[in-house]
Amino acid sequence: MSLALQLARKGVYTARPNPCVGCVIVNDGVIVGEGWHQQFGQAHAEINALKQAGDKARGATCYVTLEPCAHMGKTGPCANALVDAGIKQVIAAMGDPNPRVSGKGFDILRDAGIEVKVGLLEASAKLINKGFISRMQRNRPWVICKLAMSLDGRTALANGKSKWITGPAARADVQKLRARQDAIITGIGTVIADNPSLTVRAADTMEDDDPWFTEANKNGFQQPKRVLLDPNQKASGQEKVFNADTQVFWVTRRPIDSALDDHIVNWSATDALPALLEEMVKVGCNSVLLEAGHTLAGSFLKAGLIDELVVYMAPKLMGSTAMGLVSLDLDCMQDIVDLELTDLRKVGNDIRMTYQVKGD
Repeated sequence: MSLALQLARKGVYTARPNPCVGCVIVNDGVIVGEGWHQQFGQAHAEINALKQAGDKARGATCYVTLEPCAHMGKTGPCANALVDAGIKQVIAAMGDPNPRVSGKGFDILRDAGIEVKVGLLEASAKLINKGFISRMQRNRPWVICKLAMSLDGRTALANGKSKWITGPAARADVQKLRARQDAIITGIGTVIADNPSLTVRAADTMEDDDPWFTEANKNGFQQPKRVLLDPNQKASGQEKVFNADTQVFWVTRRPIDSALDDHIVNWSATDALPALLEEMVKVGCNSVLLEAGHTLAGSFLKAGLIDELVVYMAPKLMGSTAMGLVSLDLDCMQDIVDLELTDLRKVGNDIRMTYQVKGD
């Protein structure tokens, strides 16, 4: 199962909006087939593993990180394929998180006389697909907020200048973080101040130290969608965020007057951020990255809509007049945002800290 989980992680850049799934087939103590879901619309992990195993799948045990699917989508049901191949036992890390289909794949297997066991390394499997689980069970994407700050917790000088707080290695690391998301959300304030493109610039900033990303570029990697929150329609439509062919969702309070390019979609703004996230579920977003200023980041935090913080801290001091990390006006200790550190590592000359926001 550990190997199956490693295989599943290979799909982090290309499987979306499907979950990342890995599969290993073992016959008489020997691995005879390995597979992973390489790209949305293509064969699932079980099918790839069965193809490699061939006739050796008969009487074998299948280790898979997620319950085999039982429905006809872009590919056929994996549960039926396992039955047809003569698999005798299926060991799954977790069930399907979609409550409408959960258990149906296991039912097909059990009805065919296949022994099914569930729960091996379940926690690790859930971590890989936390975005997919969030979309299925909470009807909203997993929201990651990316922040960069100085040692004294500042994100920009009082005049708004912030390039560059972090070094080249940290900025390259952000490209990988972006590449794992279905969409990137920003606000009009960030667009006016920095005019970012919000695309994954792999060729310019990433070294060949990530074989999965290198392989992803060969397997149809798609740029994340971009979402611009611009309720008062301050953007002109000429900013960099609109330039790439990747879909852009321009969120405004009134319809855009001029004809839009095909890749620009106008969404109606509401004051309810949860409604925005529900719209993003409808376009298949499992995990989204918030790259915005301290005001919008604070709004998401106060609404309880941020699940994870990725904070890059540079060894610099920017002074007391510089802008703070997030805009939060709190009067009571019980209102503070409680975080749990889940990862800490050095990236170049900076430190990357990953926190999960604790729930109630």
